[in-house]
Amino acid sequence: MKTFLAALLIFLPIFLQAQSASDEIVPVKELIPDIGLDLRYSTVNNFTNQKLYTIGEAYLSLGAIQKLKLVHDSLKQITLHNGISYPQGLGIKVFDGYRPRAVQYLMFEIFPNPTYVADPNSGSIHNRGGAVDVSIIDMWTGQEIPMPTEFDRFGIEASHFYMNLPANVIANRTLLFNMMTQVGGFAPYDAEWWHYSISGASSLPLLDFQMK
Repeated sequence: MKTFLAALLIFLPIFLQAQSASDEIVPVKELIPDIGLDLRYSTVNNFTNQKLYTIGEAYLSLGAIQKLKLVHDSLKQITLHNGISYPQGLGIKVFDGYRPRAVQYLMFEIFPNPTYVADPNSGSIHNRGGAVDVSIIDMWTGQEIPMPTEFDRFGIEASHFYMNLPANVIANRTLLFNMMTQVGGFAPYDAEWWHYSISGASSLPLLDFQMK
């Protein structure tokens, strides 16, 4: 018995470290219960017009969720933005997180433009659990604040550099950019205002497990 306990004490820290590894894929709501979800690929409301996921839960690497929680919690402290009052603050809404590689192949077959849909042969950062597609919501109503385009609108209007927009929309996009990059430490993607990834995500393993 003493031998068993001694061995347990030796290997327990290693086991716990493995269980909390930053690249482990876990449900986002396990760490951020009140985050908004609008998982378009669990519906037909996406550019493929097909339901690509069988569940309505977002997954990400643990490291990405921890960073996203910093952003979400910080946004909840903002009760006044661009002259508008938000009694319960603002928050993050997730459109997509981890994406099985098999889904990436289907997306690329439908829209083979690597500016907007990563080539599945090299894989997307979404397939590694290191990228997330997000917007900002009013935590009181759950409604998204105005952004430049709808999610997955492929065109110049979705770029961070597109400026032919109302001032309030630019202010909202800038708020999301600043919170994700400065608070969360995420990297933006120039062509899509909603897409952010964690540092070093391209070195995470490509995954193809179906979420259940």
